[in-house]
Amino acid sequence: MSVRKAVTRAIAGRYARATKVEKGAILDELCALTGWTRRHARRAIAVAQQGRQAPPPIRPVVYDAEVVNALRRVWIVMGGPCGKRPAPFMVEIVTALGRHGELSLATDVRARLLAISPATIDRALAADRKRLQVKGRTGTKPGSLLKAQIPIRTFAQWDESGPGFCEIDLVAHDGGNPMGEFCHTLTLTDVSTGWTEMRAVKNKAQRWVFVALLDIERVLPFPLLGIDSDNGSEFINDHLFRYCRENEITFTRTRPYRKNDNCFVEQKNWTVVRQPVGYGRFEGKAAVDSLNELYGSLRLWVNFFCPQQSSSPRPATGARVSRRYDKAQTPLQRQAAGPGFSEPVIETLLAAYWHTNPVVLTRTTGHCRRGY
Repeated sequence: MSVRKAVTRAIAGRYARATKVEKGAILDELCALTGWTRRHARRAIAVAQQGRQAPPPIRPVVYDAEVVNALRRVWIVMGGPCGKRPAPFMVEIVTALGRHGELSLATDVRARLLAISPATIDRALAADRKRLQVKGRTGTKPGSLLKAQIPIRTFAQWDESGPGFCEIDLVAHDGGNPMGEFCHTLTLTDVSTGWTEMRAVKNKAQRWVFVALLDIERVLPFPLLGIDSDNGSEFINDHLFRYCRENEITFTRTRPYRKNDNCFVEQKNWTVVRQPVGYGRFEGKAAVDSLNELYGSLRLWVNFFCPQQSSSPRPATGARVSRRYDKAQTPLQRQAAGPGFSEPVIETLLAAYWHTNPVVLTRTTGHCRRGY
């Protein structure tokens, strides 16, 4: 190969000065010497004419190990999200960690950390994002007696421009064995703001689910205007149906076997239930009390320090649909910027946010197992 390259370099200068007829003869000569085809011979001559190119300059490292280590600490506290979620929230979370003495950075390191882009976050933490992905079971069984009276959710029935319209779902803690009595977690997510609440119940009986829903409604920072559930009997029952009718709460249900109809609350099952709690089996009142104690800290972590993105209207060009997402914000930020909130409620929430240490919440809720 080195001999062929030497021959090509020797011929390249003569080839550049030759006429069209002479170039054809030179190509024939080179093909006879090397065994190449004429097409490859032309390419080899072109490469030889360019000469040895200098390597591209090495870009200076902007985000060195010190910045990446600080980024990793912030990323762990926030639960390991993708880069588009922590990037717009970086100023708030770094300030909160510094306020509680959990993160001390030099001026230049802080400036670089606050200027980091979502794509750079993903590249820097690519190795840290490879984690276990497991799937659980569903404990939903149909409740059909009231389906004719409870309408399937449509866009005309819900006003998602403001808070109050929520999706609810149950997560089973059966440990892989659905036999016997075991605990469940009731999850409620507001569609507009992403505000999420969780309550553990001893089983999926209608009475316990209803009591848990009332307790969640009591602590919501906005009035409950509508709920949307799956078709399980724990939700499709006369008790809840009458309560919603008496309190003028819109009660709708999803289409059967269409889990994505409840996508806002379904996507929370991993972040707010499975990730901190796992897939083990929980039974009895002691387990319910322990789970609810955990959820007391977890609700603050999710609503105060976990930015979320919402999909914007999708412009269609022919058959192609473009997905667009807004700037990542925490549920607290969305509530403070949204309509329909009283000043006392916002002031109370902001005061709680100011005095809440995100690292303590991370350790308490179990999201620190990545190494914080």
